[in-house]
Amino acid sequence: MADKVTKALTGFGIWGVEFFLAEDGVYFSELSPRPHDTGMVTLAGTQNFNEFELHLRAVLGLDIPEITLERAGASAVILAHDDNKNQPVYSGIISLKFPKSDIKIFGKPSTRMYRRMGVALAYDKPDASTDELRKRAKEIAEKVKVN
Repeated sequence: MADKVTKALTGFGIWGVEFFLAEDGVYFSELSPRPHDTGMVTLAGTQNFNEFELHLRAVLGLDIPEITLERAGASAVILAHDDNKNQPVYSGIISLKFPKSDIKIFGKPSTRMYRRMGVALAYDKPDASTDELRKRAKEIAEKVKVN
């Protein structure tokens, strides 16, 4: 389905096409014509090219050689929990105390309920447990508060 949608739109680059899989079918969620926060797990070095490098190569018409898995990774979203027109203030940014982890704050100028404000990343060797990495990324994301 995503292939049909993006071919009909034409253009170059990364298309973030999201669907919800449900017991009664597949539902379209969103389309973004750019690198997307859900792909930021590639910034944890999970593959030899991150999503931004791939987008740039596609836009410039450069070849994209083989994409290889460098290490296992997972991400969890850092959400705002209220509406605030002022510059957000972050607290609990302790992810750097967690081994093999990182956070990326998006720098958005305001918050609204459940707005994506950043991501927590967890990574390890290629054969690491994805379930464990997801758990660690979620634990880090939950410690970051946005006010």
